[in-house]
Amino acid sequence: MKKIIGAIAIMLTITGCSNFDDINTNPNTPTEVSASLLCTNIILSVTKYQGADAKAYISDNALPKYVAYANEGQLGTQYNFISNASFGSMTILPDVEKMLQAAQGTPAENSYKGIAYFVRAYTFYLLTMKMGDIPYSESGQGALGNFKPKYDTQKQVFQGILTELEEASAAFAAGATFAGDPTPFAGDNTKWQRAVNAFELKVLMSLSNKANDAELRIPQRFAAIVNDNKLLENANQYLGLEYNSVSRHPLYSTNDMFTGRTILSTTVVDNLKLLNDKRLYYFGEPAEAKRIAGIPATSPDAYVGVDTAIDYAGLNATYATGTYSRINLKYQTDQASEPRRMLTYAEQQLILAEARIRGWISSGTTQQYYESGVKAALTMVMNSNAAYAHGNALTQADIDGYFTGQAAFATSQENQLMQIGLQRYLLNFLMDADTAYFEYRRTGYPALSINPATSLNVNNPAAVPVRYLYPASELTFNAEHLTEALNGQFGGYDEINKRMWILSQ
Repeated sequence: MKKIIGAIAIMLTITGCSNFDDINTNPNTPTEVSASLLCTNIILSVTKYQGADAKAYISDNALPKYVAYANEGQLGTQYNFISNASFGSMTILPDVEKMLQAAQGTPAENSYKGIAYFVRAYTFYLLTMKMGDIPYSESGQGALGNFKPKYDTQKQVFQGILTELEEASAAFAAGATFAGDPTPFAGDNTKWQRAVNAFELKVLMSLSNKANDAELRIPQRFAAIVNDNKLLENANQYLGLEYNSVSRHPLYSTNDMFTGRTILSTTVVDNLKLLNDKRLYYFGEPAEAKRIAGIPATSPDAYVGVDTAIDYAGLNATYATGTYSRINLKYQTDQASEPRRMLTYAEQQLILAEARIRGWISSGTTQQYYESGVKAALTMVMNSNAAYAHGNALTQADIDGYFTGQAAFATSQENQLMQIGLQRYLLNFLMDADTAYFEYRRTGYPALSINPATSLNVNNPAAVPVRYLYPASELTFNAEHLTEALNGQFGGYDEINKRMWILSQ
């Protein structure tokens, strides 16, 4: 652990330039970039969708079965096939170093340190959650001539992530308001500290299978954060990105070119109907066949999901009859249809509900946390554009009366965990597909439709794969360390059904 932290310190403080840079610097052009300008790009690297295009966005959301796709050919993710991930997000690390250099001696220096630690932690969290062991302690050392970083074990990576989040929280606590923040926090260091702490709770819950690891001290860390009580405070407080005319929603203006035939899944539609949950009207469009039959858009009967595991040819044929509900047109017609929310009070409260069941915390009750989380999720939707709710907008009365029938708090802990898992899933619809996938992989909730006859997961057709493959480029540029990582984890075989360390008991 000390070696990792030492490497982090080196990575965050080293400076230098090449002879090429020295020779080719134009003396009439400013070469110094402000910390605030760098900060904007660094924050956007984690808050803005980084996929190639709208089709990639839909593909990401097809893996946890939010949607099915009936356009331009079959999506592998819908049928349980995933391939190589990328280490491309690590390219932000040199900018993190430059930001820290530019911020030295300024009043907001500690806040920029907080951003640096948080963005690093978030970046490495996504990478290790997707693949397992990854380069961490030696990543970003190109300036030192190290272009073949070693892979750290997943446990070491998580130890580093947790340490960096603690450093981020401390830095924001000692910080000040800072410039260059494109999120709704607008440079408020106290709100950032709350978001960092909320994210650490999320990371710790991701490690629930390792709760008994004496080195990680997961329950103790979790309880300490809760007892310190510097967490997100209400439904309106979230870390993310508000889309606008400059930074537009990833699906905006794509229409039939990419996304016009994206269909809601039965997992989404049927569960919303069981819960009598009006998010149904914000997530989808009425099925055309139901409209023709005279069923009003305000009725849940007008909405029909698709079994994402059905044969692709059959999916397309049935779609042509107007049987299914497409995703709400707001995603394609409104450039600011809804914000990108990556850390929310709603999810924080649902995580606290699970922690209460697990005995990690003693304050509050599971029901209180569960209901406050669901109410916050519904409030976020209620506060969005009601023009897209098909005449059945959420009201405060709906939220206050939500917890009846299937939505009423369950009596058994098993069913409570199922409820929490489902609500986290619905919360992240077309918002955070990675979290939905990670949580299904961890908990099995909600149950997803899998058909071995249509599955593209060749080695385990009855299951959703549990990891992405390493970047193909590693075979060319870092084969020795990749081989060591594969031998240490998966018997030398890079395969999508191999279980990484966090998934083992």
